[in-house]
Amino acid sequence: MPEADSFEQELKELIVDALALKDVQASDIGAEDALFGTGLGLDSIDALELAMVVFETYGVDIPEDPDEARGIFASVRSLGAHISSHRPSAGASK
Repeated sequence: MPEADSFEQELKELIVDALALKDVQASDIGAEDALFGTGLGLDSIDALELAMVVFETYGVDIPEDPDEARGIFASVRSLGAHISSHRPSAGASK
């Protein structure tokens, strides 16, 4: 799915830029690679920063529940799925 691939690439670039990852390129991050712990090595401060950037960029909140957030931040793909399913629609009415 080219659209999903381009969105995942956008997220990878956002992560690298927002967190000022000096020795990491967006192309170094696999869509299913772990973002925290043994994967990319992000920490809880990075999670807070990333949650703020996701909200500012896409208007999507990351739940405060640690278990929910852990699942969302598991990988670029899971983060992208969360954003896609919770993103406000243009012109949507309530």
